Amino acid sequence: MPDRLEPSEPNLPDVTDRTVWDAAESSTRQDLLVAAAIELDRPAPQLLAGDWARPFRDGNRGAYETKVRQLKERVTVLVLAAVLTGEVAPAAAQPGECPHLDAAIDGLVALAEATTWCWAPHDRFTAARGEVLPDPDEPFLDLGAADVVSLFAWADQVLGPHLDLRTPGLRRRLRREADRRVLGPFERIRDWAWIGADGTANNWNPWIHGAVLAAAAFLCDDRPRRTRLVRLVREGLGFYRAALPDDGAIDEGIAYWWQGPCRLLEAVDLLSELGVPDVREPFAELLRYPQRMHLGEDWYVNVGDASARLLLSQPWHVPYQWGRLLGQPETAAHAAEGARLSGRAVHPAAGLGRALAALRDPQWCRAALEGSPETPWLARESWFPRVQILVAREETGRADGLAVAAKAGHNGEHHNHLDVGTYWVALDGRPMVVDAGRPTYTAATFGPDRYAAWPFRSAWHNVPEPGAEQVPGAEYGARAVTVDLGEPSLRAELSGAYPDGTVPRWHRTVRLCRAEGEVVVEDEWDGEPEPVLLHHLLAGSVECGAGWATVAADGRTLRLAWDPAVAVAVLHEQPLDDPLLRLSWGNVLTRLTLRVIDPAARRVAVRWRR
Repeated sequence: MPDRLEPSEPNLPDVTDRTVWDAAESSTRQDLLVAAAIELDRPAPQLLAGDWARPFRDGNRGAYETKVRQLKERVTVLVLAAVLTGEVAPAAAQPGECPHLDAAIDGLVALAEATTWCWAPHDRFTAARGEVLPDPDEPFLDLGAADVVSLFAWADQVLGPHLDLRTPGLRRRLRREADRRVLGPFERIRDWAWIGADGTANNWNPWIHGAVLAAAAFLCDDRPRRTRLVRLVREGLGFYRAALPDDGAIDEGIAYWWQGPCRLLEAVDLLSELGVPDVREPFAELLRYPQRMHLGEDWYVNVGDASARLLLSQPWHVPYQWGRLLGQPETAAHAAEGARLSGRAVHPAAGLGRALAALRDPQWCRAALEGSPETPWLARESWFPRVQILVAREETGRADGLAVAAKAGHNGEHHNHLDVGTYWVALDGRPMVVDAGRPTYTAATFGPDRYAAWPFRSAWHNVPEPGAEQVPGAEYGARAVTVDLGEPSLRAELSGAYPDGTVPRWHRTVRLCRAEGEVVVEDEWDGEPEPVLLHHLLAGSVECGAGWATVAADGRTLRLAWDPAVAVAVLHEQPLDDPLLRLSWGNVLTRLTLRVIDPAARRVAVRWRR
């Protein structure tokens, strides 16, 4: 870590710098103004105590968190519109003189008036009191608080002169709430679990530290205090950096790359803007993770709590700009194509700071609308030794044909799914042998009942079940993991992922045979577990017979073959009523389970062909 320096005043354009905002890309400008008009035409979400208490009552997190998200996105859109139009009026001017600015101010004040910014399942202070109403004098610093203070900070930075004119006193109020709810608790309490000084830092670390950094930069007028805050942020980010694997992988999955590594990159950008240098060397591999997990279109290999279909409202400008900075054109091309698929260069849902950074970069906005298909980014094979994930495809740089991913790992990973030994098969970029991904979070998702939900259990992943399902814990994992990148394959001994004594040995090999155009999965074991089940979760229309099955989706058909004398197939359709699962898979997934019927069998091979 470089020597710590006193931060300087950030030199970012505010609303009065019309050379920047009047030059915003025209279609992006129009999209944002249309979105703002829609917001002005509907009422703002109301934050209710009863909704906040739902996680304590029935486990429902969404009732409150969805309204907060909608309110933050509303304020973000209106702030952006106020910046683009440059509208302003004196404090005494009549209503209607500056509609976007006034509505943005209303939203900021509504958030300032909220009893808490914390999400209820995180608020251990309220839970410890045995209450269901948060105490404003005992704020808990979590992701929710980080998001709101970040919104306050960037709104103040970009709209400050106009806020002073239209609503004198507002900026003082923003600073008071930021200090009381975030900066003060951040300074006073230095054993927050999310800091991860013990080596366990996860995405909470850069998510919260990045928000604290923005609040220190834009909402703290005490220079010595700002310096102390920045030093604490840099120290905390160091814990996260130290916890990241050196191969660029993260065990939380692709959806969390944007909330972990991406936020780290943004924090380094802001530190640089403040004149505080930081180390950039370790970021090259980290930047490549999303492109290496990409299957095609909006489909990704989804380990952990990631959805298979990535929400495209991501801050794609971050990997684009960093890819260009570090001389990684394939990273920049992947990011530009992701934005092109989304149809937008700027996504208010990603947050105000992110939206402003994208909006003020006309080169990015042009690249996002055009994409960069001439620079391929899909690698022929990628191996992540720290998290033990292999991704391989038939065609370099193209989604055509078969792609396979296989995972070893252990069951103590962040957002774990009890999936040691699982694998994915995609055809022409579309996953057909799949991981369901996570359902909508509830109060139980991160508690002792997490694995009561079927999408987290090993029985609903593409793994063996030798008389028992896998169990959680870092001590339950794969052993003797070997990888061959020539004819790409992963081989692992899986018995350690199951309860002690379940099976003495279970070797699984997942191989992509390019010459034959097939994926072969071989299982070999010792002992006599009963029953022996091999699960396969399939996305598409499934047909099945003796020794064969097909999965068809989007005009593609994937064929499965096995020895019918060794195993028989049982199909189970799983209706999907969870909105997140349906976004990826529609109304149903199908589990095909091969049950071994030959008592002498100690080996089963299945073949997937296009």
